[in-house]
Amino acid sequence: MPLSVRAVMLGRMQFARVIETSAAVAATSSRTAKVEALAQTLRAAASEGGVMVELVAAYLAGRLPQRRVGVGWRSLRASFAPATDSTLSVTEVDAALTELAGLGGAGSVAGRSAALRDLLGRATRDEQAWLRRLLTGELRQGASDGVLQKAVAVAADVPEPVVRRAVMLAGFVGPVAAVALAHVDDPSAAEEALGQIRLEVGRPLRPMLASSAPDVATAMTGGADDHPMALESKLDGIRIQAHLDRSDATQPVRLFTRTLEEVTERLPEVVEVLLELPAERAVLDGEVIAVQDDGRPAPFQVTGARTASSADPERLRQDVPLTTFLFDLLHRDGRDLVDAPAQERWGELSDLAPALLVPRTVTGDPAVGEEFFRERVSAGHEGVVVKVLEAPYGAGRRGAGWVKVKPRHTLDLVVLGVEWGSGRRRGKLSNIHLGARDEETGELVMLGKTFKGMTDAMLEWQTERFTALETYREGHVVYVRPEQVVEIAFDGVQRSRRYPGGVALRFARVLRYRDDKPVGEIDTLQRVRELG
Repeated sequence: MPLSVRAVMLGRMQFARVIETSAAVAATSSRTAKVEALAQTLRAAASEGGVMVELVAAYLAGRLPQRRVGVGWRSLRASFAPATDSTLSVTEVDAALTELAGLGGAGSVAGRSAALRDLLGRATRDEQAWLRRLLTGELRQGASDGVLQKAVAVAADVPEPVVRRAVMLAGFVGPVAAVALAHVDDPSAAEEALGQIRLEVGRPLRPMLASSAPDVATAMTGGADDHPMALESKLDGIRIQAHLDRSDATQPVRLFTRTLEEVTERLPEVVEVLLELPAERAVLDGEVIAVQDDGRPAPFQVTGARTASSADPERLRQDVPLTTFLFDLLHRDGRDLVDAPAQERWGELSDLAPALLVPRTVTGDPAVGEEFFRERVSAGHEGVVVKVLEAPYGAGRRGAGWVKVKPRHTLDLVVLGVEWGSGRRRGKLSNIHLGARDEETGELVMLGKTFKGMTDAMLEWQTERFTALETYREGHVVYVRPEQVVEIAFDGVQRSRRYPGGVALRFARVLRYRDDKPVGEIDTLQRVRELG
């Protein structure tokens, strides 16, 4: 009996159905086939309600609904005798992972080990392997965010732009899929329900992203005296989305990173600054950065340590105080502004928080823009972001509304593997393998390697970091879970038969590791090819 039929007869979706779908998605390069496989499984999940749809969508996206469950790679290396038959349901897996996430305090290590043993002991060999990859973030199956959103649209028979907008406002695909497929037999009702998803103060939405240009003149193409653009300083800090709600007496301010992780407790001085704003409810977009005594920005690693550390925030505040800059306003006292033109949003922000504005100029003259760019770079900042004054806030997407310009070619890539060094670097993990995302398949594609730009301190750090991320070894190469984003500078792109993407970076060198940026936001293979 086919598995999908058996699952319906049991009245609950079997976890093996998710794995079946994942394998089908990974096995094809056809976007249409991926979408159809995902849509069929989402429709099957819909028969069991919204919670099931949300869980299945999260798993197919390779994401844990619990975000973290406290299980590392070392725990998963242990061998567990697999079950002979597939009996686990999706809800049973979710319950087990929720139990794991809730374990803490004295005896939690033993408790977590026992809970993990129980879960994997009930899983077949294939289910064990899939769960290990899910728990370690190594699940690469081709179900990219865009493909999954398209699958939700197909499953519910609604326009894809409606789904994309709902996901923008809700933050994640799972809750949107649950809303859409609650009306699986009534597309008009599904579309109406998705249209009811609004920005909610206290719930993070996806941040708007910037595309890239090699220089200010290119970024300002189309600008003129009668059609000016805004140029804002691109700060080398941590992107923060701030939610202010004074009706919440226990937590009137909540702060989220670009990955939608909440970091409120780690940034007390930012909370204090936002509480001084003359608004009851607001959602703001900005950047926090450590500033040195001479007024220049501190290195990114200094700022990044504040959001990455779980140490005493008050002590960290004394050691590394952060300065808050704001550059967008998405909601103010009952009025949503995401669809308002950028210039209107800036006007509202200027009225609300005049002392917190990021440095900015408005011009249609590329020469004036270039002068502003040079001034910002000389002040120690990354460059500028050129913004179209009429553009709405396009959350979660890169487009022409925002275009970043830096003084050198850079890419954000992911580390796929790393090689043991030789000579002076013997005993250190040195040469890193660089990967970009293929936006057509969702797969990570290797572009080349580099060992340039690494200081002794960086070599020490990455040896520890990549040892912890190790999945397996082949000779002198350590392959790692694709979690660490790295910013790479390079001089150009050239064709290459050596690497699967058909291109390689010339004179690639490490600028820094980006702990603030998720793998989902790395540059694409298609963008790299365009640069060539």
